Amino acid sequence: MRKAILILLPIPTFVFSIFLGTYHLSFIEIAHLFLNLLLSFEISNDSSSVVLFNIRLPRILLALLVGSALSISGATLQGIFRNPLVSPYILGLSWGAGFGAALSLVFFPFLPTQLLAFVFGIFAVVLAYGLARTQSGTPIISLILAGVVVSALFSALISAVQYLADPHKLTGVVYWMMGGFYLANWNDLAISFPLILTSCILLTLMGWRINVISMGDEEAKSLGINVEIEKGVLIGLATLSASAAVAVSGVIGWVGLIVPHIVRMIVGSDHRILIPSSAAFGATFMLLADDIARTAVTYEIPVGIITTLTGAPFFAYLLKKKVKVAWAS
Repeated sequence: MRKAILILLPIPTFVFSIFLGTYHLSFIEIAHLFLNLLLSFEISNDSSSVVLFNIRLPRILLALLVGSALSISGATLQGIFRNPLVSPYILGLSWGAGFGAALSLVFFPFLPTQLLAFVFGIFAVVLAYGLARTQSGTPIISLILAGVVVSALFSALISAVQYLADPHKLTGVVYWMMGGFYLANWNDLAISFPLILTSCILLTLMGWRINVISMGDEEAKSLGINVEIEKGVLIGLATLSASAAVAVSGVIGWVGLIVPHIVRMIVGSDHRILIPSSAAFGATFMLLADDIARTAVTYEIPVGIITTLTGAPFFAYLLKKKVKVAWAS
């Protein structure tokens, strides 16, 4: 029952969000616009259609998609690392993507920001994995330390780019690092949707493997699991999902950390259930955060600020209450 409620949460949130905005659209108007689209397969040029189909709808769908991607990535990595403090950015993905975006915004404006952010985000994780890799395997503690090193490296590189940047371009870099959907469009959806959908489906299907790995390396090996290969594949899929999300939204913190933790408290630690439930709850959380970001005041707040202001206090509450989490189902 709880799983069904979680899975269905994005639907009422989507309906609620589509009515929000400075440009008022009534239920009759929205129904009429959708009906016209179904009948004519064309979007008219009137202001209501432009607001609904070119601004509001792609933004809502992108927020749902990014929330799912970050949450699934976080749930997967928390299971692999057996640690609730793990987020999709632990291996340097956010700083690598930020460096790629900064390069595009400051020095190479002819290259798409999404492309460079995606490439450098994946490169950062590959670099961290390569640093941690040894002949005997890839210890978790080595991966975490390698992630710290790579994060520090790309953080310094971002600082160097910001130091050399024109003041007008510097604003764009800072705002991108805060994360948001203010420039969301159908092209962003077309770029990110196939990558995120593929990785999400595969991670859901591999939920039982995450269950085994979360029991510990020795237990997993005794059950016939090749731990190194499985970890590499799972980390790769989680990285693909998170990189595709960050590339189109900027760095949005806390979603991939707090959402899997909350969902684990509700449905347990069986990743066959946890992964899809985290996707649904993460999509809902992200969309509600974006609703606040675009309607709370007359100007838009970067959604990364909203997720931090809501996620950090709640996580502090969990730590204060010393909530225990069982990793093996």
